[in-house]
Amino acid sequence: MEILRTLLTVVFIIVCLGLTVLVLMQEGKSAGLGAISGAAETYWGKNKGRSMEGTLVKITKYLAIAFIVIAAILNINRF
Repeated sequence: MEILRTLLTVVFIIVCLGLTVLVLMQEGKSAGLGAISGAAETYWGKNKGRSMEGTLVKITKYLAIAFIVIAAILNINRF
């Protein structure tokens, strides 16, 4: 059982580092201020999910879910 806990801790550290790097790679939301004047209706605005930024957002969501699940599993007390 201790081996599984050690393995989960290592995976948790890798997920934490990956999540940190991905968040730092993303653009800020202030870059989209052109949406007020309608400038976001360009090709890149419509297809943001297929761009690199959209991919980073998707991967960040999955890593955040993995972070929460692994953190919950590691915090289960042994009785």
